[in-house]
Amino acid sequence: MSAARNVLLFSLVADGKPIAQIWNINFHMYLDKKSHLILVEQCKKLIEFSETHERWAESPYGAFLRMSSDYTLSELHRHWGLYCAMNDLPSSRLKPVRNAFTQQSKSSSRIAVLGSSRSAGPLMAFMGQTPLEHFRQYWRTGISSSSPRDIEAATLLNPTFVYSLAGEGCNVHYGSDPLTSFHLAALFGNSKKSVTVSQMIQAAKAEFADWCSAYHASVSATSSARPVVRFLTADATVACRSIHAMATTGTLKLNIAVAQWKTHLMELSRDEYVARRAPTMFNVIETSNLDDRIGPLNVLTAAAPLLYYKPSSVLYTESVLSIGEDATKEFVERLYADITSLALIIGLCPVAYISGFTSRSNTHELMFHKHTKTKEGANPFHQVTTWKAPTSGDPHVADGLGRGGSLPVAFDSRQFATLLYDMYHQIFEQQDSMTFYERHKHNFTKAVTVSDLVHYVRESFVLLLKLVRDRHNISDQQWTQIMDYVFSFLRADKSMPMDTMNRHDFCAQLYRHGVYTMVDYRLPLSKNGRFVHWSNVTPIVRIILTVPREKLSLLEHSPADEIGTPVLVCGVRGKCTQNIFSSVHIAWGRAISMGTKVRPWAMFEEDPEGRKGQSPLVVSFVMSTVLLTDFEPPENLNVEFMLYSNPLNTMKFVKHFGLGLAIYSAPLMDESQVIVLPEDPLPNKKPVTASPSSALDVSSQIGPADAVAVDFDEQCELVASMTSHISVHNAEAQRLLQSGATPQVSQISSCGMRVKLEHHQQDLYFPFPVVGSQNKIRIARKSLYIEVVVPPAGPFKPDGMKLNPFPVTRHNLVFNPWNIHRVNLAQLPVLDVKASKLNQWLNPHVASMMSTRELSLRKKHEGDHLMLVKDSLHTIFVRSAGTQGGPPQRLFTLTDVATNNCDTLFFINDLRYDLHSHTVVCDGYVLPLQPALLQTINRAFSRLVAEGKPVSVSVYEGEMRAWKQLLPAFVERCRSWQHTENCEYASQGRVPLSEEMEEIPLCSCGRGKDTEGMSKNALWKPLAPYATRIALSPLFAVSYLESIGRDPDAHKCYVCRGKGKPKLKACTGCRKVRYCSPDCQKQDWKAHKPKCKP
Repeated sequence: MSAARNVLLFSLVADGKPIAQIWNINFHMYLDKKSHLILVEQCKKLIEFSETHERWAESPYGAFLRMSSDYTLSELHRHWGLYCAMNDLPSSRLKPVRNAFTQQSKSSSRIAVLGSSRSAGPLMAFMGQTPLEHFRQYWRTGISSSSPRDIEAATLLNPTFVYSLAGEGCNVHYGSDPLTSFHLAALFGNSKKSVTVSQMIQAAKAEFADWCSAYHASVSATSSARPVVRFLTADATVACRSIHAMATTGTLKLNIAVAQWKTHLMELSRDEYVARRAPTMFNVIETSNLDDRIGPLNVLTAAAPLLYYKPSSVLYTESVLSIGEDATKEFVERLYADITSLALIIGLCPVAYISGFTSRSNTHELMFHKHTKTKEGANPFHQVTTWKAPTSGDPHVADGLGRGGSLPVAFDSRQFATLLYDMYHQIFEQQDSMTFYERHKHNFTKAVTVSDLVHYVRESFVLLLKLVRDRHNISDQQWTQIMDYVFSFLRADKSMPMDTMNRHDFCAQLYRHGVYTMVDYRLPLSKNGRFVHWSNVTPIVRIILTVPREKLSLLEHSPADEIGTPVLVCGVRGKCTQNIFSSVHIAWGRAISMGTKVRPWAMFEEDPEGRKGQSPLVVSFVMSTVLLTDFEPPENLNVEFMLYSNPLNTMKFVKHFGLGLAIYSAPLMDESQVIVLPEDPLPNKKPVTASPSSALDVSSQIGPADAVAVDFDEQCELVASMTSHISVHNAEAQRLLQSGATPQVSQISSCGMRVKLEHHQQDLYFPFPVVGSQNKIRIARKSLYIEVVVPPAGPFKPDGMKLNPFPVTRHNLVFNPWNIHRVNLAQLPVLDVKASKLNQWLNPHVASMMSTRELSLRKKHEGDHLMLVKDSLHTIFVRSAGTQGGPPQRLFTLTDVATNNCDTLFFINDLRYDLHSHTVVCDGYVLPLQPALLQTINRAFSRLVAEGKPVSVSVYEGEMRAWKQLLPAFVERCRSWQHTENCEYASQGRVPLSEEMEEIPLCSCGRGKDTEGMSKNALWKPLAPYATRIALSPLFAVSYLESIGRDPDAHKCYVCRGKGKPKLKACTGCRKVRYCSPDCQKQDWKAHKPKCKP
């Protein structure tokens, strides 16, 4: 159980225990006696403190390690007890566990995984076999050390690796590697020779020791601001729904189990969420790689309601696997909608999609994937996506968002319903076998292999609908109209015959979550069958089925690699009807019918041994009551527990369970096996949002503006336009309009348009960046309104974010770079420019900024301003490192080609590894110049130019303006100082202050601060009071928008330009040139030999 391990780790560090033993306890599968003793003693202490919630709150850890539910604390308490007792277990229990670890050790030590290689980012291809050597050594010995003495001493199985929510045994992932958590780019990048396994371990331990020291200091008694970590043991989506319910309805307890295999209902701690006011909304949400496990839409649906609607609020999603044919395009495909359309309905958008670039690199992943992808199964491909509100990058709107405002949006009911239904269709259409075959006939084997990865059920889509409805505060009347349209499409669409068997699952979940009530649910229900004695027959019921253990023997006892992890569902089958229900909950134990026939309820006794016990499996699901009363006689109906019908399950199990894949079936009327209970809807209340007009403080000199109307194209797939409607209320504006005056419309920001009617003006804001130059205006001189119609901006479209591609948003005096991540320069390791392999990896890495489209434009000396900025950044990086153009140069000027004028200087102090984002940064200082400043620094500046030999970086038409926009973002990202009350950004209301030549774009707040590095250089030192610290970084193309790098299939033989016989092979010496055959290689060897250098 990770929470029990994490609290143990935090408490050990807080208590100042030896770091060497903490490392062993946290990472080693086998422990020495000293480490084991510390673990047991610490667990005993934690057990004592965790007897009750109150006792924990009063403990030394209660101030900074909080428990979000009593269930969480009880589970931690239980696991700590198991940790203490494990090595005293009788051999009959301990031996099978040891055997399982031994078997897993043999299996894992024979495979190859990326593991710690991925942490080196652009150096991944230059790590050699060292990471794999460590991985296999770790699995052979169970520890990270290669010392024979340490291996011999590690004899005790680490109990924290034995116990999890899955029970007792070896539940360690086959690819586990202690070094995966640590950044290794600096170790390999700065090395003068090959890195050893021992050096890798030492580097990781040094990082771990630094973290331990920092955490210990932060939670010490003298610390004024202790970081608080809250723990909540529950399924991630259940936890999110519970916290959101608390925020919107004040409900602490939901009628939802904390997780599969558990029957405890989700209940937050009253002490934490009422008395202590634990947060229910967050500025940053990190979802790890849940994307791979449950699908991106489920992640967004669960997490988005918990995100503050502020300009700095951010949600991260992450995937590490690709199961499709093209990993770069799979991200978009898995959203099941156009990204602009999705952004407008959920209120979040990938920042890189709007920006057209990202400051985080995954180009090394792209290259690795292109060379190693297989045709079967999943392939490794790491991608992190940053999501923000699409309007939050507009500084004009951002401050209003910071006060809790949001832009109201209106949709046409039919168009909106069509978009939602098309998403539904795409998500579930492959449940039909013919559709599945048509979609995958070119790669059928792989599709079958991964067909068991089912991310979405009907309840998933219901929760997405709930998010959409609540986010836009859609009225009950319009929402009913939208859902009526959705169901009209469902009835009319004959392309998904399997959907009819899931229709009632959809309807039941709509009612349960308060999203929509079918007409049938409002009608009186028959009191027959199991409902004869009920005082009140509810529209939905919960079915509880007891499945005898022997019916599961095939699934329980077959080898895991044979049966995999098949998805389980339930169904109700009659002579004429069959309905499937996918939101199934299962647990080992015994369901006991309680209450009376008038008001039945049930109690559940969970088997503490779980899967290893003797109890049957208890399965429950929610369904429509009318299916049990009105369609067939209840005596004809059977409740089934079955496998999800997909190609893989059919191939594997049809011979065992028949075409229906039913594992077990029981008559509905058999009260000994089937329990039927009334089910109430879950707590539901629309969140209250701030008034948009008051929050955004939009002037209304002409008249009030309605919600922005979104209009989709004829397929209801793409957003065609957005319309802002102004009702002209101002008397003089009415007179002007009726007398024939024509309003003038201009774009003032990425999302903002300004309407001018002589001396009256009004600003309009749209919920997504717009192409203002393509605006249309509608004027009604009699009805007295003005409408401004604009298309949405997006990748490769004009205007929008291109007006200011690198915004810095403001809330009060807090400024944030919107699409360029922050860096703590003091914590980033310095890049050694004398390292042996620097030119082999740095040049390709920096060059990978550009897409193939941009590279083509660059060759033609054409391109947009972003491409030109990238080209200049490339020059600064390679010349700073000395990998091109001679020895390292550290002084650069931006020189306008048209005027030969320079008004910006960069002083590059160091190059550093940006570990988290798998790239590099130039740590330096910027000195913007203007005539008045030049008069002040004339002597020092003249000497700098004469003796410093600055490298002139040519900038072309329009590029200097882009640099003026970019500089504030590069400054804000590494700022260690505070803006003052006299900040020019605040007083002038704009960032940058100017975009013109010989005018300064930066505020003066950071001038001369944190510039000690300039004092080391005699030429730089006199200019330090006028410079500002800056962190330059590459700006990478977005892989799901355009191609990056060259497809390996496009490579040609270096000699004959052929494509390979059967494939090209790289020269084993330099790995740079490729040949189609040994003959061509021999033919070229004489010419190639002098240049063949690794």
